[in-house]
Amino acid sequence: MRSRGYAFNYVRGNWPLVVGGVWFDMATVARPDVAARPALGDLLREWRKRRHQSQLALALQAGISQRHLSFVESGRAQPSREMVLRLAEQLDVPLRERNALLIAAGFAPVFQERSLDDPALDAVHRAIGRVLEAHEPYPALAIDGAWHLVAANRAVMPMLAGVSPALVTPPINVLRLSLHPDGLAPRIANFTQWRAYLLQRLQRECELTGDARLSELLDELRAYPAPRGAASTPPLHTQNDSRVFVPLQLHSSDSVLSFISTTTVFGTPVDVTVAEIALECFFPADALTAEHLRRLIA
Repeated sequence: MRSRGYAFNYVRGNWPLVVGGVWFDMATVARPDVAARPALGDLLREWRKRRHQSQLALALQAGISQRHLSFVESGRAQPSREMVLRLAEQLDVPLRERNALLIAAGFAPVFQERSLDDPALDAVHRAIGRVLEAHEPYPALAIDGAWHLVAANRAVMPMLAGVSPALVTPPINVLRLSLHPDGLAPRIANFTQWRAYLLQRLQRECELTGDARLSELLDELRAYPAPRGAASTPPLHTQNDSRVFVPLQLHSSDSVLSFISTTTVFGTPVDVTVAEIALECFFPADALTAEHLRRLIA
């Protein structure tokens, strides 16, 4: 972990204040070279089926003939760079995977993946910091596309008391931290409900992005044992349920804190890093939680 110009020790808890919070190095994942890269046609067919699109429907949306699309998928026709990007846009393919389509077609990637330290992302960096700082005294954090922690405000850190040091050693995976038996799981009062929500959300992201990292993470999280007593909590939703949301209920030293959350992403991104960042902001679901957080930060 790194705070700009600051020697940081996570376990000791000497939290530096950077725009009201803490910044983390974004995780990097080694991607070994593949001997035989996937064929463009195979990738397009996979994305088309993932989006439940027929060849005819996609061809009409892209403004080409079904015959031409069939030839592209079978490898009998070589599309232009513009055609690859047009098909990817119609299929709502994530920017990272659009680069993979371009590479498979023999073209260079067009969407850069910059570090948050890159001067070109200064506006993004400042925007994240302002949102996190302005959200205090309530918890807020930023995550990347693999659910690794990018930044957090001061209200997040007290919530992590008691978790295993291994789970707060960068790169910190927020889902692993939440559901691991040595993480927040034993303190989550409605663990069964919250686990079901997180797994459903991650499953949906796997389906939308086709990201192998997320699929591996989903398998790992599903294998975690539940804390003692978690099975007795009610399911995610029951008949005649009057609630309007499923809160995160977290045991504190003297009470149960209750939160609702929102997720914010950047609009119209053309950089892979920016496209994959999400801001998770938690709000108190009751007056007791709001007062507890105000005292905590004060």
